[in-house]
Amino acid sequence: MYKVMLSVGEASGDLHGASLAAALKTLCPDIKLIGMGGQAMRAAGVEIIYDIADLGVIGLVEVLKNLRKLFKLRDMLADYLERERPDVLVVIDYPGFNMRLAKIAKAKGIPVVSYISPSAWAWGRGRAREVAEVVERVAAIFPFEAEVYREAGANVTFVGHPLLDVVKPSLTKDEAYAYFGADPGRPLVLLMPGSRQQEIANLLPVMLAAGEKIAAQVPGCQFFLPVASTISREMLQNIIGNYNLPVKLTTDRNYDLMNIAQVAIAASGTATLETSLMGVPTVIIYKVAALTYFLGKFLVKIPYIGLPNIIAGRQVVPELLQDAANPDNVAREALALLTDDARRAQTLRDLSEVRAKLGEAGAVQRVARVVLEVAANNTGGK
Repeated sequence: MYKVMLSVGEASGDLHGASLAAALKTLCPDIKLIGMGGQAMRAAGVEIIYDIADLGVIGLVEVLKNLRKLFKLRDMLADYLERERPDVLVVIDYPGFNMRLAKIAKAKGIPVVSYISPSAWAWGRGRAREVAEVVERVAAIFPFEAEVYREAGANVTFVGHPLLDVVKPSLTKDEAYAYFGADPGRPLVLLMPGSRQQEIANLLPVMLAAGEKIAAQVPGCQFFLPVASTISREMLQNIIGNYNLPVKLTTDRNYDLMNIAQVAIAASGTATLETSLMGVPTVIIYKVAALTYFLGKFLVKIPYIGLPNIIAGRQVVPELLQDAANPDNVAREALALLTDDARRAQTLRDLSEVRAKLGEAGAVQRVARVVLEVAANNTGGK
């Protein structure tokens, strides 16, 4: 029986971890899965040793404020690695923390698989070399990512993007309208402010104020907000109550909801790739602390932050960052995607191109096989 430890730090990683856990159990039913994660991983059969519900912090300034908690968590997981001696550690996204944990695992002789790896293609080739020195295998989800890591000397397997396996509706559009209590005769706008409390505080007020402006221009517009598992409804409702905008909160069937949406306003991150794969034109917005943004402008080596734009190699959906992410700009871009037929049609063609560049379905099963191969090599195939 193999023992695999998974480490994730936020809601999107929890979903990837859960999918991987399910695939591992299918291939190796008696596998033992342990790690840091959330509700989705727990439901998939992972023994959760630390729940990530209150963990999500981003940016240099925000991390500095939480250093004590992060150091304590790192030390706790290091002790756990020593005590449990997993056959392999799988680190999923959350790069600042997970790469430090990966170094600890390597020093203890525990091989590491990196999945949803640090964005070396954005931060420069030096980042790729650092990862290559620490991890046993990189499971690359983008073709350009695989190339960067290979050139840095990493042992890379291009697996394709896992969202291709899961981003699909389970209901017909008529069924989805009925399930969500939505009116098929009125435009539907998704508000997706992120999975971290900090993102909600920074971005949801902008989205709601923009929503008021959109509603004034497009009477009858419906607004829905899918609630991430890491965010309390009470927090959301407290913010929504400050605005004159009816917003319906939902907790499941996100892809069915996307399938009936005309436009999304979303925090930069995995959600923008999900809306792209579902063919929903999206306005990407983001805000971080001023110092984090200032440093990022010098360190990031690519012209875009939105995944659809990075994959396309050009801007196919609007990005609004920092001061530009204000209600007037957000409303203007969303209204254009709602009402300008020519722009909407071009955006939909561009999003089809993004999907085509992500490879073929089956990524999660390919990652699971990589993990089991590394575990077998470490144990002599026990």
